[in-house]
Amino acid sequence: MSTLNIAAGAVRRDETVEIVLLLAFAGGFIDAYTWIIHGVLANAQTANVIFLWVNAMAGDWTKALHFVPPILAFTAGIVMAAWLRRVAGERASALSVLVEIVFLIVIGILHNRLPDVAGTLGISMVAAMQSAIFIKVEGAACSTVMITGNMRQTIENIFAVAYGGAPLGTLRKSAIFFALCAVFGCGAAAGAFATETIPSLALGIPVVALLIVLLRCEATPREVVT
Repeated sequence: MSTLNIAAGAVRRDETVEIVLLLAFAGGFIDAYTWIIHGVLANAQTANVIFLWVNAMAGDWTKALHFVPPILAFTAGIVMAAWLRRVAGERASALSVLVEIVFLIVIGILHNRLPDVAGTLGISMVAAMQSAIFIKVEGAACSTVMITGNMRQTIENIFAVAYGGAPLGTLRKSAIFFALCAVFGCGAAAGAFATETIPSLALGIPVVALLIVLLRCEATPREVVT
């Protein structure tokens, strides 16, 4: 078995470490952006649902309904990603990144005119597509839009190494998941800084990261080191 428990051979282009780290940076950036600008989270729908029901139980329906649009937009993004996988197969990852880039550019242009529609709905759709299409790193399940599962896997694999008897590649696996958590946090920090200092241009930063991802998705798959 090779690292991360996948057979020797080419790693899928959308599962390379470089790509998932870039996506994690973009994911953290976008979440910070939408929280500062719109007071909702693009990726973490769990938080949006909690805020929805906390405010609903307090009788503040205006605040409660504020969290409904991103949840609905996230749902639409998941449906769009599922459709892309069905019609495009292995090209779905590259096409989804292209759609994300277009959406973010349009959102950046429309933001001053239609801030709530462009930001709340558009960015949540982008986040949903990323979460549905990019779900593995070198064959192992991961997330590029939140860190809960990645943190769990980091800790579990460190424990497996410390306890003894862990398979080859476990420590590397833990390092990758730790890096995903760290880079997501760096993306959130960059998103907060850019949103506060250059709000009209802030979304250009994740667009650049996604452009690199698009180029990497079109590159020749690399070989896994066994």
